Amino acid sequence: MKRIEVKLSLAVVAPLLDVIKEVAGGLEKHLAAPLALQDLEPDFQETWVDELLEHQKTEVATLLGLFGDEFFSDGIVAFDEDNAETIVRACAAVRLRLREKYLQGLGDDTLESGEIDLTHLEEPLRKAFMCYLFLATVQELIIQHLDETILDT
Repeated sequence: MKRIEVKLSLAVVAPLLDVIKEVAGGLEKHLAAPLALQDLEPDFQETWVDELLEHQKTEVATLLGLFGDEFFSDGIVAFDEDNAETIVRACAAVRLRLREKYLQGLGDDTLESGEIDLTHLEEPLRKAFMCYLFLATVQELIIQHLDETILDT
């Protein structure tokens, strides 16, 4: 089984984890990418959304689980074929929520390129932006090193 371990700076990542945890709280009751389900009967809508929320909640919990006691003792997170897809989806959910809650004033080009003068951003926005970039990097690592199906196409 393929596995990658990444050593991260605790001083850099710890503040970002606070942002992830805050955003994760909002993802317990709200889908990161709300669906337009007008064509479904109300009972089906509620059931579908409840199931999606439960999956999203589990995925975000898996992401946060990477940063437990072991991480705080050695600074290492590990990605493997068993958790890769879940972590990529959780990162996407958190990034979507960050865009919606904090980063809507920044354009898509800025968000995707990461090219911005951080000294001009206020602290909450700077943390949210850094968290957005951090999660994008995690997704890229997983896709480049673990997801052969994406690389084969």
